[in-house]
Amino acid sequence: METIVSHIYHSPIGQLNIIADEGCITELGFVDDINYQPIADQDAQLPDVIHQCVDELIEYFAGTRTEFTVPINQEGTEFQQKVWKELYELPFGKTLSYADLAKKLGDPKVIRAAAAANGKNKIAIIVPCHRIIGTDKSLVGYAWGKGRKKWLLQHEFRLALGVQTLF
Repeated sequence: METIVSHIYHSPIGQLNIIADEGCITELGFVDDINYQPIADQDAQLPDVIHQCVDELIEYFAGTRTEFTVPINQEGTEFQQKVWKELYELPFGKTLSYADLAKKLGDPKVIRAAAAANGKNKIAIIVPCHRIIGTDKSLVGYAWGKGRKKWLLQHEFRLALGVQTLF
């Protein structure tokens, strides 16, 4: 049986729980419970993929990384996988509305389904669901809070566009 381990990375905007198997990041999410204890096999060392993820997150928050190369794998339906692929390919410093996301998926009528799949993303930042905004450019829902969404977007806009804030 494959070993699943997790590790807490203390980012500038909160604790990130990184969950991985030996080869891929399977979850990356914010944890607000300061008493949270990561899943740990006391005999297991952290896999290289967690070290790579932490290094890439450090670079992202320092402003020296705009793309992630750490291997990821999250389970989901075929439709969710298509949505997450579109998110993953959305460039640093760019945003997309839910309506535009649905159009990119080939059917403007799937806007609600696309929004639901976006909300089920379990790999924050690397699969950048924070880059999806309302058609009116508003900061609509984010599983880990609108404050974090705003921070992430401002961080990316500042680095990519030299703009302090668009929100």
